[in-house]
Amino acid sequence: MLSSTPRTFIGSTTFTVTGMTCAHCQRAVTEEIAAVDGVESVTVDLAAGMVTVTACQPVDRADIAAAVDEAGYAIVP
Repeated sequence: MLSSTPRTFIGSTTFTVTGMTCAHCQRAVTEEIAAVDGVESVTVDLAAGMVTVTACQPVDRADIAAAVDEAGYAIVP
């Protein structure tokens, strides 16, 4: 993560995720991120490798990265 990027966010933030290639990947990433406290919605653009996360309360970017890692993928810093 870049030093100028805030550690937490509220609202919508988009992450680039590597390794997603199919609907199973999309489901795995969505389910893991959706389980993070404060996450309101998750939208995966499989073709672009982008994941948009909407949070209703402050969410730590490290928690999102950990959820993506748990699903077997990685966020591009």
